[in-house]
Amino acid sequence: MKRNSKWLCALAILSAMTFAGCATVPTGGDAGDGGITEGEETVLPDAPLNPPEDLPENEQPLINHVTYIKMASDGVNIRSGAGTGFNSLGVAEKNTLYSLEGTVGNWYKTYYKGMEAYIYKDYCLLVEFEQSSDEVESVINYGTRFMGVKYVYGATRYHNGKGVLLSGFSEKAFDCSSLMQYIFKKGADVNLQVTTRTQVVQGQTVVGALRRGDLMFFTNSSRKNNTGVERIGHVALYLGNNYILHTASDYAKIELISATRWGYYIQSQRFF
Repeated sequence: MKRNSKWLCALAILSAMTFAGCATVPTGGDAGDGGITEGEETVLPDAPLNPPEDLPENEQPLINHVTYIKMASDGVNIRSGAGTGFNSLGVAEKNTLYSLEGTVGNWYKTYYKGMEAYIYKDYCLLVEFEQSSDEVESVINYGTRFMGVKYVYGATRYHNGKGVLLSGFSEKAFDCSSLMQYIFKKGADVNLQVTTRTQVVQGQTVVGALRRGDLMFFTNSSRKNNTGVERIGHVALYLGNNYILHTASDYAKIELISATRWGYYIQSQRFF
């Protein structure tokens, strides 16, 4: 029994090291303007052998799982190719997540602003989420393509709420409800309505714990004193582990739900 215990302990440490990011970025590593400079040796926070303490326990390695790239630092360049010679498409924000589409050398492949993109591995950790149904995963996968796309209030919707396409739509601008409408239609052929206040009455109201793929609806500072559906001012897609995919005031991203946002939470709707 003692020998088995030691073997299991060693296996657990080896498994955790597989998902940890490197602690030291070598000269020539890829960073933006967020306090990290290319061409200099930069020390990032030590990557733990076990998952970070601030992550929920269900971000442990799973059998049926989806893996995401988690940024360990601010200001890291997201590039058009796997190398520092490629153009920077934008910079990543610490603790935000990006889809993992593969690896090319020391780079992770992902999507950013609708394009293939690459992030230097040493600035990343990998985290895992329990996989859901094919419909849910298809919607989420489509949404992850548009991380970094700018938020534009009142952006043109993809369709009129009944599937009739609208002129003027662009993948280069979304607000919260137009992003959800687009990815639900493209990912699972579900017709969401055109605003948060009409989307909130669709699907089935969630009773109990949230699931991956649920739409979460929130109020905001300007609507919190309204009544009924008029309180609703924001929508996001729940991914699990307290993360949401959404866009709000700046650009589309996957991030943790803050305490402030939880204070604005109203209800969730389920479609699958």
